[in-house]
Amino acid sequence: MKQRIAILDYGSQYTQLIARRIREHNVFSEIIRFDTPASTLRADPPAGIILSGGPNSVFDEGSPGIDREIFNLGVPILGVCYGMQLMSRTLGGEVVPGTTREYGKTAMEVRRGCALFADLPSDFSVWMSHGDRVSKIPDGFRAAATSANCPYAAICDETRRLYAIQFHPEVAHTEFGERILANFLFGVCACRGDWKMEDWIEDAVGKLRDKIGDEEVVLGLSGGVDSSVAAVLLHRAIGRRLHCIFVDNGLLRHDEPAQVEEMFREKLGLDLHVAKAAQRFYAALRGIEDPEAKRKAIGREFVSVFAEEARRFSSCRFLAQGTIYPDVIESSSALQGPSQTIKSHHNVGGLPPDLKFELVEPLRDLFKDEVRAVGRALGIDSALLDRQPFPGPGLGVRILGEVTEEKVRLLQQADLRVQEEVAKLPDCNKIWQAFAVLLPVRTVGVMGDMRTYEWTCAVRAVNSIDAMTADWTRLPYETLATISNRIINEVRGINRVVYDISSKPPATIEWE
Repeated sequence: MKQRIAILDYGSQYTQLIARRIREHNVFSEIIRFDTPASTLRADPPAGIILSGGPNSVFDEGSPGIDREIFNLGVPILGVCYGMQLMSRTLGGEVVPGTTREYGKTAMEVRRGCALFADLPSDFSVWMSHGDRVSKIPDGFRAAATSANCPYAAICDETRRLYAIQFHPEVAHTEFGERILANFLFGVCACRGDWKMEDWIEDAVGKLRDKIGDEEVVLGLSGGVDSSVAAVLLHRAIGRRLHCIFVDNGLLRHDEPAQVEEMFREKLGLDLHVAKAAQRFYAALRGIEDPEAKRKAIGREFVSVFAEEARRFSSCRFLAQGTIYPDVIESSSALQGPSQTIKSHHNVGGLPPDLKFELVEPLRDLFKDEVRAVGRALGIDSALLDRQPFPGPGLGVRILGEVTEEKVRLLQQADLRVQEEVAKLPDCNKIWQAFAVLLPVRTVGVMGDMRTYEWTCAVRAVNSIDAMTADWTRLPYETLATISNRIINEVRGINRVVYDISSKPPATIEWE
């Protein structure tokens, strides 16, 4: 029987990161709605339950709650941040608004005897993000850790195997966060740690065959890792009944359309159909500066072009997309819990009424590194799998302000120089993303004896595991100098280059 950890989603932007950290320990995790009743969990008991954090306060009207009977299932439960406050209040404790909001790294002191902190130091730094705090713990609990502003940074009831923490163990900023989760999984929940990606593939292929049957599928192929892995996975499940459509929107990287055709049609042998529609997208973006308005304009035009191509496949019943977990959480306002929208994501939604496709998203439960792992298990070439992530709206969200054909040309050339120089680094494969951004800022420069007044280019490079958090990459000064020199001297129209040293959070990886 497959063990699993059930995560009740209260809307934290880190909920999926908790799931990812658990899977890193070879334990299957699934995210379920916060209002899942105890009866559902009792019918198929998980090895453990985690109550995620969330943006709400337990004092908010209509704030998400929990079926109290879940605490009587006899299953180990870990409450994180909002989950801690909800657990405490539900079980008879008290929560008060914090007089001092804790956000960021905080020193924490551990008290001995709690299974969560087995074999860990007595004090270390954790990542806090809360305003409210527990002021009185429920009967049967004891304090397991404290901080300067939080007398109950962690609490536990070892008899009932109930635990709660006011910090986020899933983020890299928390020291020993991985060990804390491991202690919960193996020390408390007695998980075996025998879940493998091959198991996921076998299960996914079976589910796809059951859902699709003898029908045909049309897939919007971007050439990126996600849609490519989705295509190969679907091909394994249904073979030649998969039809791929690639929309050349004019917002791709230098020479990318030709590379996509070569890779997918010639090397992988997929049924690929290309729609060349650059001018339509430029026209749709004319005069638009707002980031969300640009994303929506690109999305609408993509749907329009895609729909025209899809009508050629009137026999197809299903539409497949390479949606992954970070797409779901950043573009959702309660697909599974009360999450807050960060930014909309580009997908094939809102198709005309005559195209009544049923949606297939085989990768929606996976993080980017898991998608790559699936691709490797499917035998996909590493040259494709190791490609850096690229936003669905393409260069449209890397050109701040209005998008024009000339700005796209400038950015493609600048980005090409970034890619070429970063590729020379011995550890280039460790860089999650490196790219150029064209800013709506003109600056004065001097080239030869001539005054220039041209655009500014920003260079962005980050290290990440799953795109939920990221740190800016410390590129060598020599590399930065070469990138700057090449862009300014070789790309006519740019006379200044800056380097972005922001991390996520609080910034996002993309600028828009």
